[in-house]
Amino acid sequence: MFSKNVGKTDRLIRIIVGLALLAGFVVSPDASYRWLYLIGIVPLATGLMSSCALYSLFGLNTCSAKK
Repeated sequence: MFSKNVGKTDRLIRIIVGLALLAGFVVSPDASYRWLYLIGIVPLATGLMSSCALYSLFGLNTCSAKK
């Protein structure tokens, strides 16, 4: 599968942002653009998998170097 390229801090931020966006989807049932909150699935999934396809594409890595 994908190699891990998302560090601990980056991973935590992605999970928090993803959960916040999905909570916005649940909390605002009458909003006209409510479906936009579903974009929170992307940061949540990349945070949980510790892998980001865009990071791989651009050669980025926020994981700390292993000693």
